[in-house]
Amino acid sequence: MIIFSLILLSLGLAMDAFAAAVAQGASSRPSRSMALRMALAFGLAQASMPLLGWGLGIAFASFIETVAHWIALVLLGGLGLRMIKEGLDRDADEPLKELSLWPLLVVAIATSIDAAIAGITLPSIGAPIALACAVIGLTTALLTWPGVYLGALAGARIGKWAEVLGGLILIGLGIKIFVMQQFFGG
Repeated sequence: MIIFSLILLSLGLAMDAFAAAVAQGASSRPSRSMALRMALAFGLAQASMPLLGWGLGIAFASFIETVAHWIALVLLGGLGLRMIKEGLDRDADEPLKELSLWPLLVVAIATSIDAAIAGITLPSIGAPIALACAVIGLTTALLTWPGVYLGALAGARIGKWAEVLGGLILIGLGIKIFVMQQFFGG
């Protein structure tokens, strides 16, 4: 059950990066090296940010333990709603340029902030932090790389729906964690 929750969490968190990769691919006809750089940057950012959130969760463990399921519901639900709103509000016709190093790092970090927040909830699903970081980072990298090419093939309109799907996944995971801990003891 832990691995299933971790995979769902990883997929939900990776949708921001996937949406950015699709949008980048749709607007810039990227090279193979750009697709690889995006996959590495997004994957590494997504892999490291849950560790930050997990550390904050450990620092306040005694308090968080009693309300973890509520925190998971509010944080993942809020992140999911934000992703849905941003996905629906995105202007699909806004052109993008191929990202250079610094803008790429900024976008990678910006799309992984939700992974830091989700890191706080990792103890509530019983996921070992090293495994969680690896799965989240690898999932993001594996979705980002083909996302660049998918965007080049299909156009920018797909990006917003990937972000909406990611938001729905995060909301569903938050509800699952809440229900399991509130009604079934974990």
